[in-house]
Amino acid sequence: MERPLNCLNNLTQDDWLIGYNSHQFNQIAQELYLELTQLSAYGIPPKIILAEREPVRFLASFIAACAANCPVFLCNPDWGTQEWQQVFDLVKPDIILGIGNSEWEIRNNDNYQCPMPNAPCPMPRCIMIPTGGSSGQIKFAIHTWETLIASVQGFTEYFQLKQVNSFCVLPLYHVSGLMQFMRSFTTGGKLAILPFKAVETGQIFNIKQSEFLISLVPTQLQRLLQNPELTQWLTQFNTVLLGGAPAWNELLEKARFHRIRLAPTYGMTETASQIATLKPDDFLSGKISSGQILPHAKVTIRNQQGEILNSNQIGNITIQAQSLALGYYPITRENQADFQIDDLGFLDEQGYLNIVGRNSDKIITGGENIYPAEIESAIQATQLVADICVIGIPDKHWGQALTAIYIPKTSNTSALKIQTLLKDKLSKFKIPKYWIPQQNLPRNSQGKINRQQLQQIATEFLQNPIT
Repeated sequence: MERPLNCLNNLTQDDWLIGYNSHQFNQIAQELYLELTQLSAYGIPPKIILAEREPVRFLASFIAACAANCPVFLCNPDWGTQEWQQVFDLVKPDIILGIGNSEWEIRNNDNYQCPMPNAPCPMPRCIMIPTGGSSGQIKFAIHTWETLIASVQGFTEYFQLKQVNSFCVLPLYHVSGLMQFMRSFTTGGKLAILPFKAVETGQIFNIKQSEFLISLVPTQLQRLLQNPELTQWLTQFNTVLLGGAPAWNELLEKARFHRIRLAPTYGMTETASQIATLKPDDFLSGKISSGQILPHAKVTIRNQQGEILNSNQIGNITIQAQSLALGYYPITRENQADFQIDDLGFLDEQGYLNIVGRNSDKIITGGENIYPAEIESAIQATQLVADICVIGIPDKHWGQALTAIYIPKTSNTSALKIQTLLKDKLSKFKIPKYWIPQQNLPRNSQGKINRQQLQQIATEFLQNPIT
């Protein structure tokens, strides 16, 4: 298995990092590696918070930290004071690289060293990737170079690629952006990095898209499909990976209509990105699912008693994977073999994974179990909303009352109009009782909704309805 420094030394192409200086990347990585190994020579490798805003410095620092066997915590430089407080209390770092909140006096391109050494990290050589955060609680999934490489190997084997060329518009501190770098860096491929806002305004690199893969979240895909030129640009890519949040049927149909080589994926921070992916040819032929399981992973569907279910039976998704995180910092999982998650789904006869919804998102109204994804998809299909989320609000008669929080596409879009279109598509008990229009919904950069915040919005609205 190639170690970080070996991969760095194997980068013979000067232009592998498109849009940035490849030589500068190499130089920063080598210099910081030497500094970190010298610090480690005096004892335990220092704990590093990595919050570099500039992509070359972020990635070069990441490789240097991995090569020097330093525990490294990937962080979002735009976190607020409360989030940074959580991180500092949890991590107690020795070195901070990059920009953070001004209150913490984290200066750009400086190494801030604590005046007193902190407690040693219980996990040297580990890579901590943030997860959560949309609910205000940041956790770090504990990964290693080996778990990330296992994900890369499963990916390349599944797609039958020797080199992976990636076009990255997602945050590098997030697993979705980091793994695009890992695939290109460890296979000798090319990596183009561009902020999504630049792509939206048409500032795109002159590359041969047919040789590249791009990863998007559903809200990004939706925005690109609103621009005919960018839609045409997307059709040229070898593969458009889609993940981070559930995609709605209307969006998938639109992508299929334009013959975009979409690959809907299923994965998470804890599995170092996808463990199931629908290949573009399957997608274009009309198949709708999260695809087959990648070679480095195994998925079983179990009932509440832990028994494995047969094909097409809905149950709890359990994952075994070589790319599985070891736990959440600073605690490792006791059972390293199986990882049962909150999602419900089933495997069909061909081994394709189908996601039904989240167990914790399940709404019980009048004794009926309802999964918001089905209702949200039906509401999206009316083409009257720009965004939608369905939640359950406590109700003394029904247990929970279905509540739709939505962004109307036009000012004259009424809830009644949407309800009328839903009557032929959903059972009566599945049509939301309350409809709350909003100007925007609280989503994070990966498109995941903050349901806790939605509960507050709904509670306030229903206490003080607009008359």
